[in-house]
Amino acid sequence: LGRSASSHGISLYRGWSFDTDTSITPKICITGSTSASLHQILPWLYYHKVIGVSHFILFVEGDAAKPAVTSVLESIRGVKIIYRTKELKEQQDRSRIWNETWLSGFFYKPCNYELFVKQSLNMEMAIVMAREAGMDWIIHLDTDELIHPAGAKEYSLRRLLLDVPDNVDMVIFPNYESSVERDDIKDPFTEVSMFKKNYDHLPKDTYFGLYKEATRGNPNYFLTYGNGKSAARVQEHMRPNGAHRWHNYMKTPNEIKLEEAAILHYTYTKFSDLTSRRDRCGCKPTKEDVKRCFI
Repeated sequence: LGRSASSHGISLYRGWSFDTDTSITPKICITGSTSASLHQILPWLYYHKVIGVSHFILFVEGDAAKPAVTSVLESIRGVKIIYRTKELKEQQDRSRIWNETWLSGFFYKPCNYELFVKQSLNMEMAIVMAREAGMDWIIHLDTDELIHPAGAKEYSLRRLLLDVPDNVDMVIFPNYESSVERDDIKDPFTEVSMFKKNYDHLPKDTYFGLYKEATRGNPNYFLTYGNGKSAARVQEHMRPNGAHRWHNYMKTPNEIKLEEAAILHYTYTKFSDLTSRRDRCGCKPTKEDVKRCFI
């Protein structure tokens, strides 16, 4: 990162015991920022454990920071919880990110913009922690997203990343967006089964030929984002590049885009997913505030 780990406040977390079983290759870490309930976090976490993720670095606030939630999460092997304390915020206020241009367009704006900056600052800390824990790969993921390791010899993220050539620094997972068919969804991961494919995984004539029908009057093919998420090799001089990518202060990362594997994004599967976002950042239900608050 170009500065010592302690200058980024990582000393706050020294003394944590990470699982360092050398028989696990490669070692994969997921980091994320969440305010979700335990009901949402647990199935997300165990799903990714099953496909080969060994470590989770979770920055929690809201419902996710409640003792009833964190006491359960901290009892699970490989899970590390970071609370949004005053001390953490003070450490992040001194990050070099604030002096750089790549994220400056998001500074000092409300709601989604503020979240994007917060995620980037958390990712910066997670990089240092992942290096100290001996992780090989790091992925930033939200708790409404599941990695779908299609194309691997077995249904395993570990196997998928093991087959990535050594000279590749970053692997792009195009995202698919859930297509919700009912208005009474309670458990998205088990009740939602239909997804709109990313244009990267569609024949171009199909994508453009059916674009109008697929968007149903919305100017965007997807409701939220379409550039996927990425897994990066943990190495020196890494930095976040927004919530969807990683970069390096000393070189341009060599990246590949996977042809089958994807991120399954369970987008706004419940109406409360929308209202909770509105309530979290104090934006009014008007067109003007929607434009001001949401990217």
